[in-house]
Amino acid sequence: MTKPVFQKEINKCAVVIVGGTSGVGLASALQFVQAGASRIALVGRNIDRGNAAIVALREIRSDIVAVFIAADANIPAEAERVTAVAHQELEGLDILVNTTAASYVPKLLFNTDINDIPVILNQQALAPLLMSRAVLPYMREQKFGVITNVASDAAKTPTPGETIIGAGMAAITLFSRTLAVEAKRDGIRVNAITPSLIDGTSVYDRVMEDPFSAKLFSNAAKLAHLGVADPEDLAAMIVFLSGPGAKRVTGQAISVNGGISAG
Repeated sequence: MTKPVFQKEINKCAVVIVGGTSGVGLASALQFVQAGASRIALVGRNIDRGNAAIVALREIRSDIVAVFIAADANIPAEAERVTAVAHQELEGLDILVNTTAASYVPKLLFNTDINDIPVILNQQALAPLLMSRAVLPYMREQKFGVITNVASDAAKTPTPGETIIGAGMAAITLFSRTLAVEAKRDGIRVNAITPSLIDGTSVYDRVMEDPFSAKLFSNAAKLAHLGVADPEDLAAMIVFLSGPGAKRVTGQAISVNGGISAG
């Protein structure tokens, strides 16, 4: 029986990033390459943005194997296809990062159309669950893998206007912690990152354009005495959790929020 590996160096890992063409996903891809990763696949729906992201990676290191896979990972069959293509193109699959986000602006529940609720939950929570399930056979066979799912502090802190998004984030977070317990015997580590505001992202711009959510998050930003987090802050934590320094870290939901909240 193959024994769990527990950890590989980043430069020996094949990395897949879902939502990897912008924001936290792209920042993570760039930092993975800077950390020595030479095999990386980015998954997204926008082909132009995906191709531009691959160019950006190759500007850091011209000899990397870098591929863009156009797909909607909220669809089970697409999640399985992405995983199979990435495994073939990269000749392996060691690290999975899920950074997808719903195109949703916080609203009080009574202002939320009831028909939007399943859409919001699916857009937010489904891709990390499906992709994690899709990669498990490959990771279990090799007795090694690292999965990091990006959720948010809405999973931990009840916030008016985030009833539905909080439910989706809580689903990702508890899913990640429970999968960590299930998968640890196979050498697979699973963690969640739970940011609050992330400056310099399309999500940040979108919520700040809406009067209700802008007021909500402007008040939250005042509590970030260490500074509002940006994609690079999240990427640094994601790369750390994927590397040897975090080889004993699993089942955690780690906030990167500049001090907006604790816990």
